[in-house]
Amino acid sequence: MSLTELFILALGLSMDAFAVAICKGLSMKTMSWKKACIVGLYFGGFQAGMPLIGYFLGVQFRSYITAFDHWIAFILLALIGGNMIREALSKDEEEGGSDSVGFKEMSVLAIATSIDALAVGVTLAFLQVDIVPAVSFIGVITFTLSMIGVKIGNLFGSRWKSKAEFAGGAILILIGAKILLEHLGVLNF
Repeated sequence: MSLTELFILALGLSMDAFAVAICKGLSMKTMSWKKACIVGLYFGGFQAGMPLIGYFLGVQFRSYITAFDHWIAFILLALIGGNMIREALSKDEEEGGSDSVGFKEMSVLAIATSIDALAVGVTLAFLQVDIVPAVSFIGVITFTLSMIGVKIGNLFGSRWKSKAEFAGGAILILIGAKILLEHLGVLNF
């Protein structure tokens, strides 16, 4: 996986966290960089940790499923991306939430936004990616975008939330399709 592909994957994975960070920013009466940093640390940390866990799970089973790992990668990324797009297009509005950045609330939000990263970690095991730099990169990108999301939410409101989720879902689906098409010999990048 190239650095460009990893960057695009990190962007796609971080869109859920970015959207929730926007909601956090919406609920803040005044912008607090300390709270934005805490939000970024939770989301970035979990987005880095979950693929690492998924990677080690995937490595355990890689030898059994290498013949169809490209299909697994495609299906997982397509399902995750499709779910993100479905949520983006959903008419159900989430409540504005609170501006609390306490352990319990942030842990729940960070886990909820990083479940897809666990599945991506399994995919990374099949692709034999150097995992430590990859998860570090994903964590840094998510940390940065989460802090930016808090600021954007505080400035502009919820206008961008669904667009960010939609873009993230589309990116993950495209990466999955690229992996499948490369393995099938249709694409040669």
